[in-house]
Amino acid sequence: MKILVSDKLAEEALEVLRKEAEVDYFEPTPEELLEVIEKYDAIIVRSRTKVPADVIEKGKNLKVIGRAGVGVDNIDVKKATEKEIPVVNAPRGSTHSVAELVFGHMLSLARHLAYADRSLREGRWEKKKLKGIELQEKTLGIIGFGRIGQEVWKLAQVFGMKCIAYDPYAPVELIKEKKAEPGTLEDVLKNSDFITIHALLTDETRHMISDAQFEMMKDTAYIINCARGGIIDEGALYTALKEKKIAGAALDVFETEPPGKSRLFEFDNIVFTPHLGASTKEGQIRAGITSAEQVLKVLKGEKPDFIVNKEVLEQKWP
Repeated sequence: MKILVSDKLAEEALEVLRKEAEVDYFEPTPEELLEVIEKYDAIIVRSRTKVPADVIEKGKNLKVIGRAGVGVDNIDVKKATEKEIPVVNAPRGSTHSVAELVFGHMLSLARHLAYADRSLREGRWEKKKLKGIELQEKTLGIIGFGRIGQEVWKLAQVFGMKCIAYDPYAPVELIKEKKAEPGTLEDVLKNSDFITIHALLTDETRHMISDAQFEMMKDTAYIINCARGGIIDEGALYTALKEKKIAGAALDVFETEPPGKSRLFEFDNIVFTPHLGASTKEGQIRAGITSAEQVLKVLKGEKPDFIVNKEVLEQKWP
């Protein structure tokens, strides 16, 4: 078995792979990937490497595509499904890492931490200007109540926050069981002091938060996106901040990554990180090992635990 690992992967995950397969570990350009892919039985990527239709078509020996993380918008899942190639991922590896980053952003917004650090370094002592708010007893709106949304809910309990959750795919009973309040997207937007997004980027969720949604929000509300760029319409966010329709925002993800000289950089009430959600030592080890195990299972003809294209699962493991 020959496996290409084309993005940075934890050494612990590489050890798992090397025990059972021949592994090439390097970061090819898109052109190089197209040239070499036919040599491999499997490829494992993170978010840097794109696996488009032409790469999948050229990969005559490809038996599985692994994603060391959750989102697969950098993989042409439709083409993989056409070719009956399983796309496996590691949905649980970075759950706690992302949830903690959400609260890092929330605290930064509530207490003006990023701005306070910057102003102090620049020689200003703006103590009176930087009065913050507490998270306790504030309402947190969670858009997407899957694994990460539920982990965020769990941390919110520690801070004494109330929670409203919107997820059209999650059973209402599950949300109630967690003692969160089930609601519509409009309920979340109108009633939350902080809003956090935990959804995949799809045609349905692209620009889910745009001008009309910002109009619904409190002018004291903050919105945080550590999920996928494109769910928030950045043009609409710019307008909302410019016109003070909301109190602030935090983005870990962007419509274009890296974002270049974004107009959003002109505001002091928005906090940025460069797609760090899953970037913890522990999270990367968990995600890497899980994706390695899933890829090896498929190569050995075994049913994977985490597969994105369920149609292929039904075809190969009925």
